[in-house]
Amino acid sequence: MTVIVRDLRTEDAEDAEGFSHIRRLALPYMLSTPESVLHDVTHAHPDAHFRPLVAEEDGELIGTANTGVVYDSPQPGQGYLNVYVHPERRGRGAGALLVRTAEEHLAEVSANKLFAWVLDEPANRSFAERRGYRASRSAHFLRLDLANSPLPPRPEAPAGVELRTAADFADDPRPLFELDAETLADEPSDIAHEFTDYEAWLKETWHHPLLSQELTSVAVVDGRPAAFSAARTDGGTRYGTVMTGTARAHRGRGLAKLAKADSLHRARAAGFTEAFTGNDSGNGPMLAINKWFGYEICATEVQHVRELG
Repeated sequence: MTVIVRDLRTEDAEDAEGFSHIRRLALPYMLSTPESVLHDVTHAHPDAHFRPLVAEEDGELIGTANTGVVYDSPQPGQGYLNVYVHPERRGRGAGALLVRTAEEHLAEVSANKLFAWVLDEPANRSFAERRGYRASRSAHFLRLDLANSPLPPRPEAPAGVELRTAADFADDPRPLFELDAETLADEPSDIAHEFTDYEAWLKETWHHPLLSQELTSVAVVDGRPAAFSAARTDGGTRYGTVMTGTARAHRGRGLAKLAKADSLHRARAAGFTEAFTGNDSGNGPMLAINKWFGYEICATEVQHVRELG
């Protein structure tokens, strides 16, 4: 039996389904659908050199990798590779071959510092370390049982604060882009991001098939978005918040908690039974908010870094 690595075939529906299926098995805390896989490929910024890879054994997909360049960072030469292998198909060389192929691709597009998220398990960390990657910061996945866990009551909105949804900004989402860019810049991370390309944000974020504009809650002050909690859903019963933040001028007023509480309550009312989110392990304020809602840590990832050349 021979394992090969090749590019994801966007014209092959079975490829997208297999890619998404492996991601769900290996990382069930992140939402993935065949539609979202194809969207990420077909709407990637050209400067990202985004390349999804699959490992195949005798016609069966057994591993995946997303790899590319962090094009929206002010520091050039930063690349990433995130590799996931079917839990029942490990030990066949798929992971090693995916890493080697991804590294070759990144070297070809002039990346010299590579970042990879690795589940905080001995075998996974050892796999990364043997290939020259050193551990850096960590982040937690959190889960909330929306069907059976009681939610705290919605906090009362401060005077002058109005709750809306992202759908209310459908005619002009630029204010949400500006808020997203400001909050992302302050997120704890080894990689600095600068959202400056509005058209790219529209393609990659605003029109993403997992984004629920109806369940994304926005706290508005004087007609401008001041805080938000961006929601994604998988078309079934799983819901996740992928970014919750507040504009710098409005921090310390509880607006992030307000927006997230509104989104969670409406998600439960809509029939979603599981809620997922993620936080950098050093993001104490957001971890405290999620603990208040009842989230529990269900897994931890450690970012690993390797410098080429």
